[in-house]
Amino acid sequence: MRRRTFCAAGFTALATATFTHRRVFGAGSAELGAVGLDGRQLTLSAADVADLRAALRGEVLTAGDTDYDDARRLWNGAFNRKPALIARCAGAADVMHAVGFASAHGVLTSVRGGGHSLSGQSVCDGGLEIDLSQMRSVHVDPARKLARAEPGVLLGQFDREAQAFGLATTAGTASDTGLAGLTLGGGMGRIGQKYGLTIDNLIGAEVVTADCKLLRASADENPDLYWAVRGGGGNFGVVTSFEYRLHEVGPMLYGGDIWFPFSGARQLLRSFVDYIASAPDELYVNVDIDVSEKDPPDVSFNVCYCGSPADGERVLAPLRRLGKPAGDKLGPATYVKLQGAADPVKPFPYGGYFKGGLARALSPALIDVVVDYVEATPFPSGFGEINFQPCSGAAGRVAPEATAFWNRHASYNMGVYALWKVPGDGAERDTAWTRAAWEQLEPFTEGYYVNLGESDAHAHRVQAAYGGNYPRLAALKKRYDPANLFRLNANIKPA
Repeated sequence: MRRRTFCAAGFTALATATFTHRRVFGAGSAELGAVGLDGRQLTLSAADVADLRAALRGEVLTAGDTDYDDARRLWNGAFNRKPALIARCAGAADVMHAVGFASAHGVLTSVRGGGHSLSGQSVCDGGLEIDLSQMRSVHVDPARKLARAEPGVLLGQFDREAQAFGLATTAGTASDTGLAGLTLGGGMGRIGQKYGLTIDNLIGAEVVTADCKLLRASADENPDLYWAVRGGGGNFGVVTSFEYRLHEVGPMLYGGDIWFPFSGARQLLRSFVDYIASAPDELYVNVDIDVSEKDPPDVSFNVCYCGSPADGERVLAPLRRLGKPAGDKLGPATYVKLQGAADPVKPFPYGGYFKGGLARALSPALIDVVVDYVEATPFPSGFGEINFQPCSGAAGRVAPEATAFWNRHASYNMGVYALWKVPGDGAERDTAWTRAAWEQLEPFTEGYYVNLGESDAHAHRVQAAYGGNYPRLAALKKRYDPANLFRLNANIKPA
């Protein structure tokens, strides 16, 4: 059988070939129907698919294969997308072949790391899914306080490996989140007030670009690419390896949850703003207004103090006195336990819709809008929340131009979330509740966090996310991905 190497010298000619519209056959026939980058239908021959299978150390899956449904399933059950092909990569060489195949055939391409994509864009209908979930190695160098991780790693895996040496870096808030997607969008987490965003601790990456090259991106090698992947999302290639700076954290910290009745929410939140204004960088407090179909709303604070437990208890004493708690689960806890506290039941039985933006402050006017909306608009079904995740401290002291992540001015990443049972009939009602809330909250935002991107984001939202860095990012997109192969993301159009 002939074997084609998609990253060989003939790649350029293949990538620039003209694809014509032909009849599309089912997956079980000699030819495989697929969707092109331009949205047109195209046909992949059995020989082409066989060549890709032969080139990969990992698997190539199509509908009907045993692992196909697991490989296309996302954390967000609102999406049920069916790619024509799934390339389950076992290493960087597999990624290079998969990218070469995608470019050569002009096929719509998505990239899946941990599968936690809130917007569902890590899986595409009718295209090629480059699945990195099997690439899960983590190597920690405790002497140098560095860690190298592959793109299929989940936060829980990474945290456990680093914490074996008493080390950590800023890495999200739920242990089933994919490390790759989190990092590329910026990366907020429980120790971010002290140590900055995840990208502020990223010292290097290896990236497969659209021309099928594997490039090292760091301060010394391809520095423009290094700048772009720190906050520019998946626009510039497929990252096959990340290298992080680690910090001494734990093992015992202080944190957990404390929550209060919603009846006193207005004054409680105003008092909280006064309290947090003088808090040290070691303190992270995430604010949730929790709503559901069945229970009355409440105001909860998810806390992590990344210092000694004794200091944490002292610093948090005033928070406890802001009102009469309905529940208090603050106390000494390991970092790994705090990182897993937000984990959902697996498999996650919900679909979700999300809106978000970055706010300079939790102002009195914003508090009034939140409280008024929740009081006047009962949540229709399932679960929802209006959330304020802190993203200031050390992260806010980095210049906006230093990385692709522009919105360093923000104090909070504000989000509105709705979750409904899948299968179920709550999607339309819960989505409408979220959109109506966002209409009132969006005027308080400036830009948004691309990791909280919604599936229906408009181009002006994307430009606001990258702000003053957008022109430079668009120029780099033209250099590294002129055909916009990597477009299923908060997409930057080539200049």
